[in-house]
Amino acid sequence: MSTTLNEIDYAAFEQIRHWLNRKCGMYYPDKKQELLLDRMQYVCKRYYLNDISALAENLNNEDATELQLAVISAASTNHTYFFRECAVLDYYRDVILPTFKNNNDNRIWSAAASTGDEAYTVAMITAEQQGLTWTKQNVTILGSDISAPVIEDAEKGIYQQSHLEHVPEAILKRYFEKVDFDQYQVNQDIRSICTFRRMNLKARIYPFRGQFDVVFCRNVLYYFDEQTQQDIVENIYDVTKSGGWFLSSVTDSLRHLKTRWVQVDSGIYRKK
Repeated sequence: MSTTLNEIDYAAFEQIRHWLNRKCGMYYPDKKQELLLDRMQYVCKRYYLNDISALAENLNNEDATELQLAVISAASTNHTYFFRECAVLDYYRDVILPTFKNNNDNRIWSAAASTGDEAYTVAMITAEQQGLTWTKQNVTILGSDISAPVIEDAEKGIYQQSHLEHVPEAILKRYFEKVDFDQYQVNQDIRSICTFRRMNLKARIYPFRGQFDVVFCRNVLYYFDEQTQQDIVENIYDVTKSGGWFLSSVTDSLRHLKTRWVQVDSGIYRKK
C-alpha cells in the first residue's frame, strides 16, 4: 500500500522535488505532489529502497547515475497515444505539409517524443498525404526525450492496444504489424523515417547542425516553471527555420511568455 504525503519525510520529498527542478527544470506544483509521490514510490519499489528518505539520500551519490535516470524517467512519464489532439495534427496536414519542398531537407522535431507515438503519427500522416516513397525521400523526423527507457521503447516501435485506440483501421492495417495478442509494431518503412535521441530540453544550447521546419512540443511545457518554459520556447525558435512552425498543445498558451513566436491559431505558432 502506498503511503501519503502526511506519512512521509516531507523534507526528503521536497529535496527530491527541488532536485528535479534543478537537474532538468521539471516543476511539480503543490497540486501535483500526490502524483510525484506515487511515481517516486514506484522508483523506491524498483530499487528496493525502504522509503522516500532513502531515495533522497541515495539520489546525490556520485555512483547513482542509474537511480537518477530512473527518477527523471518516472517524473517525466506522460500518458501518450497515437493521433492525439487531432486539431493540431489536422493543421499540420492541411496547412503546413503542402508547403514542404521536393527535397530531402524537410525536417521535423518531436521535442517531447515520449515513446514515439507522436513522431510516428506525423510520419504516417505525411505518408498518407504525400505518399510513402516521397516521405521517405524528403522528410526526416527526430524524436527526443529526457528518458532513456522511453527512447528505447520508441526505437522498437512496439505498442499495446491502449496506445492505438485513436488509430483509424486503415492506418493500423497499412503501417502496423501485429506481434502479439494485443501488441503492434510500427512497420520498418515508417520507422526508417524517424530517429530518436535522448535530450534534455533544459540544455542551454541545442545540439543540432541544421534547423527544423516544424517543431512539435506538446503536453510538456506544464512540467516546467515559467523561466524554463521561456528558455525552451526561445531555444526552439533559434533552431527553427525562418517561416517555420511551433506546434504546442491546444491547452498550452505562450501568451504569458515573452516570445518571438507569432500565434496563428490555438496551439499554432510561426517564426517571423
